[in-house]
Amino acid sequence: MEVNLISEALKFMVLGMGIVFAFLIILIFVLKAQAKLLSKYFPAKEIEKPKKVQTASVPSTTKKVAAIIAAVQHHENLKGK
Repeated sequence: MEVNLISEALKFMVLGMGIVFAFLIILIFVLKAQAKLLSKYFPAKEIEKPKKVQTASVPSTTKKVAAIIAAVQHHENLKGK
């Protein structure tokens, strides 16, 4: 009896890929169910928004200049000057 190796290989390939695909589909449903259970019994805590900090009455241009100077100094420190 002659065995067609290509057809046997294709059968095994389809079988293997089908099993992996089925496993991934089952994994998706299990993870969704787990997420629902966890959110039901362990709800996420609401994060309090930090209160707005009052800034001094410094003009915005002064802040921009200070930020630029700090960035240039940091870049020069990285270069090793």
